[in-house]
Amino acid sequence: MDLSQNALQITPSMTLEITAKAKQLKAQGIDVIDFGVGEPDFDTPDYIKEAAIDAIKKGYTKYTPSSGISELKKAVCDKLLKDNDLKYQPDQIVISNGAKHSIYNALCAILNPGDEVIIPVPYWLSYPEMVRLAYGKPVFVKTKAENDFKITAEELKNAITSKTKALILNTPNNPTGSVYTKEELEELVKIIEEANIFVISDEIYEKLIYEGSHISIGSLNEKIKELTILVNGMSKAYAMTGWRIGYTASSLEIAKVMSNIQSHTTSNPNSIAQYASVAALLGDETVIKRMAEEFNKRRIYMVERINKIKGLKSNKPQGAFYVMVNIDEYIGKEIKGKIIRGSIDFANALIEGANVAVVPALPFGMDNYIRISYATSIENIEKGLNRIEEFLNKA
Repeated sequence: MDLSQNALQITPSMTLEITAKAKQLKAQGIDVIDFGVGEPDFDTPDYIKEAAIDAIKKGYTKYTPSSGISELKKAVCDKLLKDNDLKYQPDQIVISNGAKHSIYNALCAILNPGDEVIIPVPYWLSYPEMVRLAYGKPVFVKTKAENDFKITAEELKNAITSKTKALILNTPNNPTGSVYTKEELEELVKIIEEANIFVISDEIYEKLIYEGSHISIGSLNEKIKELTILVNGMSKAYAMTGWRIGYTASSLEIAKVMSNIQSHTTSNPNSIAQYASVAALLGDETVIKRMAEEFNKRRIYMVERINKIKGLKSNKPQGAFYVMVNIDEYIGKEIKGKIIRGSIDFANALIEGANVAVVPALPFGMDNYIRISYATSIENIEKGLNRIEEFLNKA
């Protein structure tokens, strides 16, 4: 059967595959520690759940405007002004079915076939696939560990061509946990403005920062704000991954195009989740801060432990809930009778030999790393790292 060649080039999400494999082993009664998870292990706060129940009782279960309810757009505008020093009007906000959906809407709105999108490496594995689905061409710029895996102004400038349409910037970053400083962003802005390209600024982890502070690139001046499509959502900060609410803030022109795209594809986001999201944005964030504090404790413990394990080393992430672990010392070596050619082999060795699931970083563009999530209890972290250490000591 003749299927779409554009669709056939897309690869499945390896992070979801790893999680599925871990769940399958658990279902067989095997005690697996899952370090692959990309969502908070905390429950959605009660005040958000109660708002959803209230919305159901009030009958807010009909269609809404395709780009979202006005109450939520207003709450997003208030949040952006308070947290990010960004002034937007409600008609510049498009509510979507999650931040991933928002990014795809943005790419569909700005790309023509063959347009190039610069993606710093390592990257969230869905970025290049979404660029390809939108008929663009991903251009990868490898970053350096000594720069905390952050793209520099010089690296960005060298990657820009006459076909460059946008840069995807993710801070705090998945998978590295890196956070861009104001000074670093200002240097990037000079290059972006000179080239007159868009920035898709993925800020989904902004509430999970443990060192430094979050700066929205669009807040630096009015010109860069016009070029920025800010992406955020409810999933990570509010432990609402399954609720599927994201949003963009952009120029009115781009917002209208994204709204039109959404009206003919998914239509409106879930009505109940939208009302719950209003409560989330307007509510007391004490619960959210406690969650971030717990993540920070886990982060500190995990990094210290990893750097004491034979052959492993990592930078100290400043945000999100991931650690990138370098496995160079094991590449080309044999573990339990199998040659480790890269991150997939190493991850398979851990799940088969230690019952610990990690994510190989090949899909993130770096085959000499694995990603470990600390979105699990400190007890699980200790248990999982003990298993890894014992396994590698015997390797």
